[in-house]
Parts: sequence; structure tokens; C-alpha cells
Amino acid sequence: MDIRIMAIAAVLPLAACTQERPPESTPPPPEAEMTCKADAVQSYVGQSVSPDLGAGILKASGARTLRWGPPRSAMTMDYRVDRVNVMYDDASKITQVTCG
Repeated sequence: MDIRIMAIAAVLPLAACTQERPPESTPPPPEAEMTCKADAVQSYVGQSVSPDLGAGILKASGARTLRWGPPRSAMTMDYRVDRVNVMYDDASKITQVTCG
């Protein structure tokens, strides 16, 4: 077999690897309307927890997700701008409402 044919056969698979790929796109920033606003829900402190109250807090805060914080529970420390945290005591009364 001719040496030129062998050289071409060896180089062709490598040529397929050199195609340029489009740059990876970065994810879009979170939507402004889904950012939690804790000031808007401080009036809920002292009220008894319930699913309806949680839905009201979620809507009033503008957050996307709600996280309940029962007494003496461990919670992750990751910060999310679209999450509202509702901590309550043993009497099921809301003690604190924060974002993150």
C-alpha cells in the first residue's frame, strides 16, 4: 500500500476532532420578579402556621419557593434569592421570615 494513502488514512480521523464548537452559553440571571422581598412579609410574624398562610407569604414575598423552618431543625446555608424562609416555634407561631 502506498505510504501516502496510509498517511491520509491516519490523519482523517484527527481532522474530524478539529471542528469548532459554539461557545457554551451561560445561564440567564434569575428573573427580577421572582426575587424574595422579606420586608413585604414581616407582618406574618406571630401568626400561626398553616398551608394557606404559607401560600400568602409566598405570594406577598414574590419568591418562587417557600421553606418552613421547624424548631430545632438543621437547614442548609445555601442562599437563594428566590426562596422565602419561615421559621416557627413549638407553638406553631412564626418567629422569623427571611429570604435566602
